[in-house]
Amino acid sequence: MLKRFNKLAKISLICIYFIIIAGAVVRMTGSGMGCPDWPKCFGYYIPPTEISEIQFQPKHHYKSGQVIQYEDVFYYAKENFTSALKLDLSNWEINTQHSYNTFNVIHTWIEYINRLLTAFAGIPILILFIISLRLNKPYRNLTITSILVILGMGFEAWLGKTVVDSNLSPYKITIHMMGSFIIIALLLYAIYHSQPKNLKPQKVIIFPQVFKYVLISAISLTFIQVFLGTQVRQFIDEQVLNFGYKKELWLQNPNLQFYIHRTLSILIILINASLYMIIKKIQLNEPLINYIILVIGLEVVTGILMYYLNFPFTTQPLHLVLSALLFGLQFYLILKTTIKKA
Repeated sequence: MLKRFNKLAKISLICIYFIIIAGAVVRMTGSGMGCPDWPKCFGYYIPPTEISEIQFQPKHHYKSGQVIQYEDVFYYAKENFTSALKLDLSNWEINTQHSYNTFNVIHTWIEYINRLLTAFAGIPILILFIISLRLNKPYRNLTITSILVILGMGFEAWLGKTVVDSNLSPYKITIHMMGSFIIIALLLYAIYHSQPKNLKPQKVIIFPQVFKYVLISAISLTFIQVFLGTQVRQFIDEQVLNFGYKKELWLQNPNLQFYIHRTLSILIILINASLYMIIKKIQLNEPLINYIILVIGLEVVTGILMYYLNFPFTTQPLHLVLSALLFGLQFYLILKTTIKKA
């Protein structure tokens, strides 16, 4: 049972990373409002593929919440009804939640796929929770962790709705991103504590006191850097509204967060390089540090490409996904080197 729990926790973690990738693509393509309602999309479980599907149709059975576009405004059906030959607006409620009233099939389906991935991710997480109940007595910490993951996913789903309702409020998007990092940490905790114990005698490693401080500083800086990155991304979104997709103009006059974000990357490199040197000095055979250094290197490369080559395609989502991967690697290193298994 514990082995099955561990496998499901790993599957759940992979699903969360796929959601982050999908969310990054949504942000890169500006598809966040591709579906103007939630949890359905234009009032449908499967969204429209062409504009004619959301235009008024006579003698058509509409369900409550379904959307039509009339004179460049979205209207929502108040209840189930069959339309007459002519449009009667008394059956419809005008969109007042946000100013988005545009249909773009590409944006719609990118956002819809993002939502589908989120829904599918809930399946292994739900099964994980059910299995954890059977492990409750000997592994109460895993049950509590699974409950927190379920609650976290519920909060993220609710927050996703409020993000749509608020027409992509920047601070809500930031909280949405930080919430996914907390879920990653919880799943990594579950994975670590459900791993089978190694019965072979292990080499005793004496960690210098500075190791703990450097490691915690490294992951804290990563968290702060991601937070700043979301603020920089918001600035870019505003520049897109001002200049369109003339990428060379986006960073002509960067905001303060951009300069802090860029400068902090130097500190992150130095802190993690120090961590690497400490691990090598105490002769700890820990491959995670090699992956951490590799991911940081790729982060720097994608950051340079975005700044000097005007945001080449895929660099933005890759930059975000790498930061999530870096956080996960650092957090798991903390678990392996400072936390004893239950």
